[in-house]
Amino acid sequence: MTFKERYLAGEIEFEEIDGYISRWNNSDDMRTLREYLGLNAEEEDVWIEESDEALQEMLDKQKK
Repeated sequence: MTFKERYLAGEIEFEEIDGYISRWNNSDDMRTLREYLGLNAEEEDVWIEESDEALQEMLDKQKK
């Protein structure tokens, strides 16, 4: 499961994104970081252009 899937399911805290980023940086995974985390383009843009908090707020609106 991706970071986004696990976060939306309530399995992990948002701060776990840092661990996912570290694992991606140290892997041979061919996916982009956005794909690895399970984010769509809009979510990635908010994350890059605004902040972690803005991404968390966006994801919280989608929580089950």
